[in-house]
Amino acid sequence: MIISASRRTDIPAFYSDWFYERIREGFVLLRNPMNARQVSRISLSPNVVDGIVFWSKNPAPMFDRLNELSAYTFYFQFTLNSYGTDIEPNVPSKNESVIPFFLRLSNRIGPERVIWRYDPVFLNERYSIEYHVEYFGKLAERLRGATRHCTISFLDFYRKIEKRISPAGIIPFTENALVRLSEAFRQIAKENNLVIDTCAEENSLERYGIPGAACVNLRLLQQLTGISLLLSKDQNQRSECGCVESVDIGAYNTCRHGCLYCYANSSLKTVLKNTSLYDPTSPLLCGTLSEEDTVKDRNVKSNAVGNMLF
Repeated sequence: MIISASRRTDIPAFYSDWFYERIREGFVLLRNPMNARQVSRISLSPNVVDGIVFWSKNPAPMFDRLNELSAYTFYFQFTLNSYGTDIEPNVPSKNESVIPFFLRLSNRIGPERVIWRYDPVFLNERYSIEYHVEYFGKLAERLRGATRHCTISFLDFYRKIEKRISPAGIIPFTENALVRLSEAFRQIAKENNLVIDTCAEENSLERYGIPGAACVNLRLLQQLTGISLLLSKDQNQRSECGCVESVDIGAYNTCRHGCLYCYANSSLKTVLKNTSLYDPTSPLLCGTLSEEDTVKDRNVKSNAVGNMLF
């Protein structure tokens, strides 16, 4: 089993104490997003967890306790964009905090375990093609040697974000804009020794030399573990997604970054309500069990099938 922590919220930034407590106790409780009264108990034993993929804009709160993950294989999907606080109001300063920590994390765990995400990309009057090219280039230079891989993606206009994102004045991508941006990003990546790919795009960028990504990446997990894993494509993701199956232990409407483009939050009011229930000792993220809840053990197992032959 691969643990995703998490596409639904930023566990490293806001809930690292909770996560380490779950590792210590060896299990987590997870509400069904479609039926909140259905709760799964999921083992976090190293005997069944083949790897952990962290997703974060600021994993610094996890850093001092990474030794507690010594029994696990893990890597980070680390999102670092060029947007300001008008778009990402609660993300720490990129220059003063995020970039220096990216370098520090890479130095500790290795560049192969820190994947740079530059996403989502969108255009408006301020964040033009020229802006993205300039700042993508600056970030690539700052991160040179600290990562080997960059994944980009473009903004998806989910209905729940339309009202929130409308003040940004988004300009649709034209074919010419995609060509210009893709060619520039591909060249910058090449100059900085980066593999570049794109995450779950309906309009493939392979014709521009940028292949599709697998963010929960079977090849990388096998390289890091040295073990062959029998994992299938994640059927819960879009058809364009290259990820293998994983269990996401996060919860929607709990991320406090407040990014305008976030698909995982429906409203600030809901986020504030949910996060007020946060208890790092609870087996549930942002909440506790009630008498109406039904808890069932989920049948999970290791997908290891043998050592890799290198």
